[in-house]
Amino acid sequence: MGTATGDLKPSYPLLEQTSDKHLQHLRSRAPEVEAELTPEQQHELKQVLGLSDFIAEQLTHHPEWIQEFFAEDFAKPERQFFSQQLQQLMQNVNSEEQAKAVLRYFRNKQMTRLAWRDFMGRAPLESSLLDLSVLAEALIICARDWLYQDLCNTLGTPCDKKGNPQPLMILGMGKLGGRELNFSSDIDLIFTFPEHGETQGGRRTLDNQQFFIRMGQRLVNLLGQVTTDGFVFRVDMRLRPYGESGPLVVSYSALEDYYQEQGREWERYAMIKARALGPWNRFSDQLHDLLRPFIYRRYIDFSAIDSLRRMKALIAQEVRRRQLTDNIKLGAGGIREVEFVVQSFQLIRGGREPDLRVQNLFTAINTLYELGQIDYLSAEELRQNYCLLRRVENLMQAIADQQTQTLPSHPLDWQRLCFALEMQDEKQLRDVITGAMRSVHRHFRAAVGGEESTDAINDCWTVQLWGCQTPELAQSMLAEHGIEDNEFAPLLRAWCDTISHRTIGPRGRETLDKLMPKLLEEIGLQPLPSHALKPVLGVLEQILTRTTYLELLYENPGARQQLISLCLASPWIASEIAHFPMLLDELIDPSQLYNTTSLDDYASELRQYLLRIPEDDLEQQMEALRQFKLSQQLKIAAADVTGVLPVMEVSDHLTFLAEAIIEQVIQQAWRQITERHGKPIGLEAGQTSFAVVGYGKLGGIELGYGSDLDLVFLHDGDNSGMTDGERPLDVSHFYVKLAQRIQHLFTTRTMSGTLYEVDLRLRPSGSSGLLVSSIEAFADYQFNEAWTWEHQALVRARFIYGDNSLAQRFADIRSQVLQLPRDQQQLCNDVRNMRQKMRDHLLKAPADMFDLKQSRGGITDIEFIAQYLVLANAHAYPELCVWSDNVRIFEVLADLELLPTMTAQLLTQVYCELRDDNHRLTLAGKPGLLPLVEVAQQTQQVYEIFEQVLLPGDVCHDQTPPVTH
Repeated sequence: MGTATGDLKPSYPLLEQTSDKHLQHLRSRAPEVEAELTPEQQHELKQVLGLSDFIAEQLTHHPEWIQEFFAEDFAKPERQFFSQQLQQLMQNVNSEEQAKAVLRYFRNKQMTRLAWRDFMGRAPLESSLLDLSVLAEALIICARDWLYQDLCNTLGTPCDKKGNPQPLMILGMGKLGGRELNFSSDIDLIFTFPEHGETQGGRRTLDNQQFFIRMGQRLVNLLGQVTTDGFVFRVDMRLRPYGESGPLVVSYSALEDYYQEQGREWERYAMIKARALGPWNRFSDQLHDLLRPFIYRRYIDFSAIDSLRRMKALIAQEVRRRQLTDNIKLGAGGIREVEFVVQSFQLIRGGREPDLRVQNLFTAINTLYELGQIDYLSAEELRQNYCLLRRVENLMQAIADQQTQTLPSHPLDWQRLCFALEMQDEKQLRDVITGAMRSVHRHFRAAVGGEESTDAINDCWTVQLWGCQTPELAQSMLAEHGIEDNEFAPLLRAWCDTISHRTIGPRGRETLDKLMPKLLEEIGLQPLPSHALKPVLGVLEQILTRTTYLELLYENPGARQQLISLCLASPWIASEIAHFPMLLDELIDPSQLYNTTSLDDYASELRQYLLRIPEDDLEQQMEALRQFKLSQQLKIAAADVTGVLPVMEVSDHLTFLAEAIIEQVIQQAWRQITERHGKPIGLEAGQTSFAVVGYGKLGGIELGYGSDLDLVFLHDGDNSGMTDGERPLDVSHFYVKLAQRIQHLFTTRTMSGTLYEVDLRLRPSGSSGLLVSSIEAFADYQFNEAWTWEHQALVRARFIYGDNSLAQRFADIRSQVLQLPRDQQQLCNDVRNMRQKMRDHLLKAPADMFDLKQSRGGITDIEFIAQYLVLANAHAYPELCVWSDNVRIFEVLADLELLPTMTAQLLTQVYCELRDDNHRLTLAGKPGLLPLVEVAQQTQQVYEIFEQVLLPGDVCHDQTPPVTH
């Protein structure tokens, strides 16, 4: 609001009379005050005396403040000096009575200044609320510290078992915790201390808890007792564990046990705003760390919505019982509903979004907008309406320093509000407030709801279907509603029988009973409902005991519809969701679900995702990597089954996703190993002298769902050197440790499964070789020892991660090896022998079925054609060494006329079709087999090309490499 200036208007006659009355009273007490003021200051003093009885009373008792206030810049915050000023005032205080007087004097003076500033419109609301909060915190902490010292002097210092002093920690709750305190608010506090022990230095020892209970009792009295100077703050301790029946102060361990075992949903809500007061220290960190798991679930938590609804219903019931009208805090669309809207998002998503773990409501609204959880218009409406209601509340409380949220019943107070808010009259201000509350209530209904008609739910026919005890009755009900599906009713009945023996819990059972009628109604709309019901029930069976996911589906029609659609489209997706229910979170927003990440953005998206987790939290880092992979893979699969992505792009996305994860895994492994052993001496900043080469599908940019990663690790460190850490290693041993750590990060099973299965058998000398080779040892092996099949594998090898110098060296080695002159007949025999061995070992298809990979004319035959032609011709055509993927290899072969264009196009077409079939079968949860008749024509052509290209000759000496997939 702008500054309220000008003469008191005739429309404010009561305000004019009140100003005159208070001014006369002030003049009688301090006649000299006005003489020291300019005419403008005299006019402002008269205005502010009429606006607030509290200000008038305080200035009459302390007229010396008037000149001091005018000498200040009202708009300038003084909050940074509150603690310092208080400490100076308390330095010479020797008794509790003195302490009470000093604290109250300071409180009244600063509150008068802040109220004056607010009524004259000289500060934005956020600044006012922050000033009030910082003032309150300074008073509380100063009182705490004075009392602590006083008690230590008489009782001794409370210490843990090692003799370390223990402090009283104070949790500020509610608006104090959020730094948005009201003018005349109670302060909600919880007292706690870190560790048990006894006092030291006193005449006799006292248990720490007893010491802090005595201190807590005196602190409540010091702040809250009403004296001739009033009070500092009314203190409410009822939010502590067990409420009024619980001990006044408990230890950290008792606090943690209570919230883990007995904490209730409303306490989670209250704890969002909990903040350790006073200068931040290690005890503050410990306190917040032990509370975080209680407040914020590790998954997206829709149970919060129902809890908030119940709390709101209780509040509404209390408002009706107490006949509260015109209540801008508790009424429909009031301040509490804004808090519910924002804090519902915080409770639901704070476990996955650390940026939402904030106490301040304004900050939370901004974060919700930045995270895309609410749009710009909603954020602005909530912020502006909240500001209006809080400003009205603050001004009402500053009139007489009384806690109230009810609009005035006296015309004088309406005139005071209208003046401060620049409104013509009560009607105009009421209309503005009513409009704001109406807008807030719309947002509340959208976010939290809670007013759905129970009758409307119970009238749905699927409620009776869900409760139906016999398949026959269920079948007739289905027929009545036009569903002709003989498998549906028996399937549903069998599942009901199965889960009847499961321990779900009352809340889970209640949520399931609300969810199932909705799901059954939506499944019943499918062409063949049983085909959707079976995989959906498979998902539900896995989440029965995880009520929060049942609530997610109940609360989100969009998520239910996506679950049904994806389960129908792909049993593989249904299986993934069943195994990893956290993927249900991804179904909430369909626009995001089908919006696959750009190929170039996987690395940056993953980096942003991991920024939310501390680097030293290994368990959470590993979990985050797996969750990122699962959620991104689900997006790719969803786009795949809906036809948004063609097969070539599916493989591109899966490959680029894997590369982004490889980069982060190596960086994490590097940090962990170097923290213990240091880095190899001589490395420059950012240099690792380590590389990862991808083979097979990763190298060929052809990853599928569930593909392993074929990796080879290389380094170019000085094998004779050492690392520079506290526990130094020789360089070769260091890189082996690094490779082992990488393998561990990939393959360790966490709650979200393994990251990738990693196959390292393509390294030099296979399983018997070193886990990581020097680049020169790798070169020597490739030139002098590698089998033909290993050179075939090198065709599909691609540099994935590492220093540029290593990338160039690997490219040179690969190119030179592939360009080696080879005896054509020997090469042909070696490749054919290898192909026959693979077929003998791996082909298990029945005679009438075609194995997409191993059958004649299948994927592997096409890959072998490409590999053979590269090895046979690269010595004459180096451009064949550029690409590692088959499609572009065939393009180059056609351009060089080493393969007829039509043949290259046929091989490419069949290759893509077979890979597409393989993707489709994987998503359908089926093995990579098709009826032979469906593919016989094109695959016969492929096999004929294979036979023509690899003309059989004399069989050479038998190679016996390990068979790899």
